[in-house]
Amino acid sequence: MDSFRPTPAPGKSRSLAHGVVDYVADLIKEGRVAPGEKVPSEAEIIRALGVSRSVVREAISHMQAAGMVETRQGVGTFVLGRAPQHMGLAAQGGMTKDEVLSLLELRISLETEAAGLAAARRSEPQLARIRAALDAFLARCAGGGETATADTQYHLAIAQAASNPYLHDVLSHINKELLPRARQTSAHIPRDAPEVYLERVRREHEDIYGAIARQDPESARAAMRTHLSNSRERLRRAHELFETAKNS
Repeated sequence: MDSFRPTPAPGKSRSLAHGVVDYVADLIKEGRVAPGEKVPSEAEIIRALGVSRSVVREAISHMQAAGMVETRQGVGTFVLGRAPQHMGLAAQGGMTKDEVLSLLELRISLETEAAGLAAARRSEPQLARIRAALDAFLARCAGGGETATADTQYHLAIAQAASNPYLHDVLSHINKELLPRARQTSAHIPRDAPEVYLERVRREHEDIYGAIARQDPESARAAMRTHLSNSRERLRRAHELFETAKNS
C-alpha cells in the first residue's frame, strides 16, 4: 500500500474522530483509495494522525453508519463508494423553487431540535456568543446593510451550543454552502417592505434567544419552528405571487 501523508490536526470544534473521517474521506476523494480497496489500517492511521485506537474505531463506526466503508472480519475495512458530502448535500449548480422550499423544511427539522438542545445544554460563554451574534444581526438590520452573513452566524452559534458535533457539521454545511445558492434563487422575488420583514424577523430571533437564555427547551423548539416555518410560508407565497404576476 502507498504511504499516506498526515493531514492537519482536527480543529478544536471538531472531535478527533471527525478528523479521522475527514482524513479517510480525503484519501477517497483524491483517488488514493478507490472503491473496493482497503483503507489504511488502524496502525497506519494512528501513526499518521497520532490518535488513539479507540478514536480510530469510533471513526470507522461512523463511516460504517454513513455507508462509506464496510469492515470484513479478519480482512480489513474497505471503501464502498465515493466519500459522501454531508449526506449528499453537495453544493453544485443552482436551485429550483421547490428545492429551496425543501431546504427550508430540512432546516425546520434540524434547527428546531438544535434550539431545544442549546436551551438544555448551553454554557454561559455559548449564550454570550449567541447574544453577540444576535446583536450583530440587529445592528445590520438597523443600519440597512446586508444581513445574511450575520443571520448565518446567529444560527450557527445556536447549533454550536447544542453540543452535538454531527448536528453542527450538517447545519454548518447547509448555512455556508447551500443557503447562498437558495438566496440567489429567490433574490429576484418581491418581498414585504424591508422594514416590515426585518421587524418580524427581529422579533422571531429574540424569541428564540429568550427561550435559550431561560433554558426552556420546548419554548426554544417552538420559537425556532415558528421562525423557520414563517420563513418558508413567506417565501412560498412570494414565489406564487411572482409566478401569477409573470403569467398574467
